[in-house]
Amino acid sequence: MRIDLRAVLVAIAIGAAYFATTGARAYSPFSAPAASGSAAPEFTGIGQWLNSPPLTMSSLRGKVVLVDFWTYSCINCINTLPYVKQLHEKHKDQGLVVVGVHTPEYPFEKSTANVQAALKRFDIRYPVAQDNSYATWTAFHNQYWPAQYLIDADGRIVYQHFGEGRYAETEAAIQKLLAERKPAQPTR
Repeated sequence: MRIDLRAVLVAIAIGAAYFATTGARAYSPFSAPAASGSAAPEFTGIGQWLNSPPLTMSSLRGKVVLVDFWTYSCINCINTLPYVKQLHEKHKDQGLVVVGVHTPEYPFEKSTANVQAALKRFDIRYPVAQDNSYATWTAFHNQYWPAQYLIDADGRIVYQHFGEGRYAETEAAIQKLLAERKPAQPTR
């Protein structure tokens, strides 16, 4: 079997151009996703907060937080949105905060107007952080769309899931964390 050197060079050039123009990160076996039990990284490098004023992990202490990495043209992300929205609606008054982290796969997904149109089209009402620079993505050592990280009231990552499915398992983990959450102490 003969390999055409020109074809290999063209493939390398196309791959390099893709990663250079999209900001996508190549897979690295040395940068595994954030480990369960570790402190959740701070939201960082967020260019725009949509549906909410800026949030911080420290301001969310005492809450259960579901961080959902997604992008609006990813079919797998689109397929998970009804479940994420349902979790938000069902548990927002019990202490769950869903934060969508929109990290673009393609250059056109960096447009805030395009993300806002997607929020309207998909009727997303929970906070969304626009992570065009991949800073929060990198802080979580994330590699996938969609990816969900569940953070307990103490700010630790306690559950993660990549891709579609495991909806009942994710909800069970949320319900368990909400039940374990310490009630807020009244101020005097």
